[in-house]
Amino acid sequence: MNKYKIVSALAALSLLTGCGAFNNNSQSSETKTEAKTAAQPDASAAEETKDCCEDKDKDCCKDGVADCCGDSAEAVIGTPEKTDINIGYLNSTAHLLAFVAQEEGYFKEEGLKVTLTQFSSAAELVNGLESDKLDVAFIGSVPTLTFQSQGHDVSIFGGAMTNGHGYVIKSEFADKDELGVEILKGRNVASVKNSVQDAELQILLKNAGIEIGEGKDKVNIVYFDSQKDAYAALLNSSIDAASVYSPYASLAKSQGYKVVYYCAHEKALENQPCCRQVAKTSALNDNPNTYTAIERAFIKAYHFTQSDHDKTIKDVKKYIDIDEEFIDTEVYGGYSVSSPDPDKQGTLTLKDTIIELGYTNDYDIEPYYNTDIYKNALDSILAENSDDIYKSLEEHFNDYE
Repeated sequence: MNKYKIVSALAALSLLTGCGAFNNNSQSSETKTEAKTAAQPDASAAEETKDCCEDKDKDCCKDGVADCCGDSAEAVIGTPEKTDINIGYLNSTAHLLAFVAQEEGYFKEEGLKVTLTQFSSAAELVNGLESDKLDVAFIGSVPTLTFQSQGHDVSIFGGAMTNGHGYVIKSEFADKDELGVEILKGRNVASVKNSVQDAELQILLKNAGIEIGEGKDKVNIVYFDSQKDAYAALLNSSIDAASVYSPYASLAKSQGYKVVYYCAHEKALENQPCCRQVAKTSALNDNPNTYTAIERAFIKAYHFTQSDHDKTIKDVKKYIDIDEEFIDTEVYGGYSVSSPDPDKQGTLTLKDTIIELGYTNDYDIEPYYNTDIYKNALDSILAENSDDIYKSLEEHFNDYE
């Protein structure tokens, strides 16, 4: 096992994970419905439909306005330029929006035929986007930002999960959960190169005045290429603690480990964006209707997660095969929020932080952060159904865009 002291220029390290892969097995699921073939409506008809539905005046649909009051998204957003869509995800409950959208038929409703494929790392996902094998990828925020800074032409256009990380430690070093980073002093801690888990740990250590390195008053970080490997290292007598993300914290507790901290409970890490929806910048520009349709499906999936917990858990289990109890804890236990909101403010704050930590150099993120897709998708759904769940998304977007 190789141990590495943290260095100031982590951008040179291989980017192999974000919110992370749980194992290296692959699985896929594909809808079996052909795409819709409705003709592209003209702008005036789309606007008339939107106005009609915002007024909740069903009578105005009788004069031939396309697909009365939002029964079809095409009436407002236009026909998707591309309907066969490939989405890559990592083996984490963090990516449940894709699972629910597939299982509940929301992609189909939007005229899309979607294939979901599991990958092992952020690097694999970005390669999939750049080779046009993937249209969308759920990638951790830290590796996404670092890839962008290195010249990869990929853009964030939505969210997946906020918070959901932490560290666990062997029970011989802690008698209860959430004692804080101070208990890591003098310990060897397994972490993942260029991950949000590692960035968060460094933030907390810096705030606590604890140095990184070997010694009884320092924390020695031992880097691994994946979350799977970092967690497995706990079986080694030389590793005392390890990073976790959803659903590893629940698994760790069931195996007798103690939680050092949940990032959701740390004030310095409030509203910490984890995984983001990422696509090639050129694809977003060339296929706005397609990506708006994809985003509509994710937004509907979020609505479903807020209204049907039991079925959500069953949908997730089809892709993340762990006990339903663990899924319930990770999704609804208060440690994370799976939302499609792009959360631009939170991500910009994280960008500034990782630059300060030495992960990467500064760069202009504006060309690589597309919030228009999400706004257009949410606006079109609000024109159809403005219930409290959808309105809460609108309020959050207005506050954090």
